[in-house]
Amino acid sequence: MNAEFEKMTFEVEDGVAIVTINRPEARNALDDAVRRDLDRAIAQIEDGAGSTIHAAVLTGAGGAFCAGGDLNALKELSGKPASDMRRRLRASHPRMTRWFNLEVPTIAAVDGAAAGAGFSLALACDFVIASPRARFVLSFGRIGLVPDWGALYLLPRIVGLQKAKELAFSARIIEPEEARALGIVYDIVGEGEAVSQAVALANRFRNASSLAIAMTKNMLNQSFEHDLQSLLELEASAQAIANNSDYHRSAVARFLDKQPTLFDWEKQSG
Repeated sequence: MNAEFEKMTFEVEDGVAIVTINRPEARNALDDAVRRDLDRAIAQIEDGAGSTIHAAVLTGAGGAFCAGGDLNALKELSGKPASDMRRRLRASHPRMTRWFNLEVPTIAAVDGAAAGAGFSLALACDFVIASPRARFVLSFGRIGLVPDWGALYLLPRIVGLQKAKELAFSARIIEPEEARALGIVYDIVGEGEAVSQAVALANRFRNASSLAIAMTKNMLNQSFEHDLQSLLELEASAQAIANNSDYHRSAVARFLDKQPTLFDWEKQSG
C-alpha cells in the first residue's frame, strides 16, 4: 500500500486507478482517515487524468463497498451543537464535487453493502458494476437522518423524483436486479468479478480521446442545471477545442486513409 494512505489502497494498472477503501473490520465506514485518503486519491487521479490515468475504479475490501458514516463519530456529534455536524458535512462537499467531476470515467465496483454515504459514493460514479451480493440502501432514515454526500442531488436524476422519495423515506434495501432496472447499476457480474469487470470496463476507454471524454462528462454533469441555449453554447466551445486536438486530426486522417479507428467501443476489450 502506498505509504501516503492510511485506510485505503491506491494503485494504477495500465492507466486505471484502483481505489480500495480498506477498513473491512468496520465495513469500510467513512472515518476521518478514510476521508483524508479519499482526498489524496482524488488529487492523484486529478494529477494523472488524461496522461497516466484514463479511468478510475472505486471499491471496498472484505466483502463490503462502504457502510457510510462512522456511527461512533456520529454518536460523539449527537450531543454537540448542530453547527458541528453542519461544519463536518460542509467539509465533505468539495470532496464529493471533485470526485463527481473527475475528468476520467469513474466506476464503482460494489461487492456487498453500499449504505448511507457509501450509496452516495456509488451514485457519484459514472458507472456501477455490482456483484450478486451487492446491496444498496439509503439507510439514513433508519437512524433519523437525512440523505447526505450528494444523494439528494444524484438519486432523483437517476431514478426520478417519486422513486427517489420512496427510497429515501423507506430506507429499504435495493437488490442488484432492482438497482439495474432503476438505472443505478450498469451491469451485474459474477461472484468475485466486480473489480475485474470494472477494470475491464475502464480499459474500454483506453484509446478514447481523454479530452473529449472530459469535456463530455463535464457538460453532462451540468445538463440538468442549464437551459438548451446555455448547453448549446457550452457544446460549441467544447467542440471547437476538440476539433483542434491532435487526437481528432489523427482520427480523421486514419478514417480518410481507410485505417481502423483507434477507438471502437464495440471492439475494444478490457
